[in-house]
Amino acid sequence: MNQTVRRRWLLVGAVLAWLLAPWFAHRVMTDAGRIQVAALRLPAQGGQWIAADLFRPRSATAASPAPLAIVVPGFQRSKEALQNIAIELARRGVVAMVIDPYAQGNSSASGSSRAATDEGYGLFAVLEFVARTDLLDYIDKSRIVATGHSAGGNAVLLAASRFGREARRADRPSVLHSVFVSGYLLCFTDKNLREVRSNVGLSYALYDEGAYRNELGHGDLRRAPEALRMVNTARGAEFAAREEVELGRWYGDVAARGARVVWNEAELHPLQPYSREAIANQLGFFDKVLGLQHGLATSDQVWWWKELATFLCLLAAFVMLPLAARGLLGGAAAFRPLVQEVPPPSPRSARGRSFWALLVVGATIACVTYIPATEWSQQWFAAAANREQTWFFPQRMNNAVMLWALLNGVVGFGLFWLGRRLAGARGPIAGWRLGSGQWVRTVALATVLYVGFFGQLAFVYWFWHVDQRFLFLGGRSFDARILPLVAMYAPAFFPFFLQNSLRACCGMRHEGVPEWRSRLLAMFANSLGLLLILVAQYGWLAANGRVLWTDGWLYVNMLFAIAPMMFVLPWFHREFFAMTGRVQLGPLVMCPIFITLMVTNTVCYLPH
Repeated sequence: MNQTVRRRWLLVGAVLAWLLAPWFAHRVMTDAGRIQVAALRLPAQGGQWIAADLFRPRSATAASPAPLAIVVPGFQRSKEALQNIAIELARRGVVAMVIDPYAQGNSSASGSSRAATDEGYGLFAVLEFVARTDLLDYIDKSRIVATGHSAGGNAVLLAASRFGREARRADRPSVLHSVFVSGYLLCFTDKNLREVRSNVGLSYALYDEGAYRNELGHGDLRRAPEALRMVNTARGAEFAAREEVELGRWYGDVAARGARVVWNEAELHPLQPYSREAIANQLGFFDKVLGLQHGLATSDQVWWWKELATFLCLLAAFVMLPLAARGLLGGAAAFRPLVQEVPPPSPRSARGRSFWALLVVGATIACVTYIPATEWSQQWFAAAANREQTWFFPQRMNNAVMLWALLNGVVGFGLFWLGRRLAGARGPIAGWRLGSGQWVRTVALATVLYVGFFGQLAFVYWFWHVDQRFLFLGGRSFDARILPLVAMYAPAFFPFFLQNSLRACCGMRHEGVPEWRSRLLAMFANSLGLLLILVAQYGWLAANGRVLWTDGWLYVNMLFAIAPMMFVLPWFHREFFAMTGRVQLGPLVMCPIFITLMVTNTVCYLPH
């Protein structure tokens, strides 16, 4: 099969996946039509707002109201990241509302720098709305529950404490019937727990990276003071205080809203929300406290089918990107002049000891500069680091990645130049020169591809209400509000993308080396430094029960999303280089696309 035929079949497969995968994901999300899914935007105090997705089983009506569960994602996560919980609860007859926390997703930033503590990430406002409105006549207001992971779990317990205090003062039941806290212990203090008037479930990953902050410094909850304090606030007949928690055992009385139960799954913090065991425990908790009768086992979970379908859709979108570029280069007269002969690869002699030494040096610099860059970002972008609304680089976490990328972009150019000198190369760089007219055409083509990529994503979301993602790797629907952010962040990232294209296309192509092997090497070289950080972090955790980088553990967790991007990036650069014989199209296409994906999937303290 020749290249042309292969590309046609690849295009057909990608288009079919793009058409069928979101339809299938929507079928899973709506339980084949038995669940109605709708987007909401709720007003909050101070002109703030909260974006949410509502999952209403069609069996929930004014004549037969159902319980309501509010789902709160954690730090750096949008509502789509925890739709799996909403799907499973809705399949079991519970109305589920999953929200974008303040400063995340499509919700506004908060006027408070302590939004999680003071406003429950938006949960407080949502609870006040649903408890008072008569519009949601299909929910049973006596059975409102909340669940959250990580910082979302913190918000949930603080809500139980706040509304429990109000209930005590008013001598009535709390607005919150029950709460489930996943992946967070710092809020389990005597002050917070004494006011709780709700059933409480706790789930914590045994190997949680943030466990160093716990009172015993690890994630084992059997004798953890936080878990013991929670269990010992149980209420019910003949309850006695405990000195050790029996995992999975129920303490207290559900009917009195005094039940407590603890689970301790053998998971990592970012993977816990996607553990079938952890989800089963959570579903079992709500089955019991809400008295649900639906006939589904806790192991009966379909959410992962949606994750696979949306991942396939994301994969199809990226596969279509170079195919679309090739079609435009061959079919549009304005772009045909961009097609140039691909320069020959470097001589085999250039792949000597100095080549491998510089590859190791580059990976080492990428590794050792990442954590310092996170510390510099907190000093140089203090407003975002302090969770204050600002127009000046308002994305706290991406500021660190930006500094790291800018530094390593400069280093990359230096290593490329040094590698040429050591290999004895002289004269102009083949594949680098681009005339002013070609620059204009290249930018125009990159713009068309950018608009097409996010246009298809917006269409999928508008038609099926699904984005393109896999777990916490997500391509969210386009929001015009992020365009100024892309214009702000992309120039700082562009040198990294440009040097990466230069090194992948001009520095790692050698005579006698198969194209696939050359590409694979470029992909590993580009991500090796970040992979070394993950190996060090989790190798240390496995050996010592505690992560190597403690204060910066959330920045390390970001690498689960960033490292895959860095791995595939050189492949795209080589694809575009093979079409144009020049290194510029790849970074001009991939930089704004990757930066847009980054800025739509992180906290953002942009004024509203």
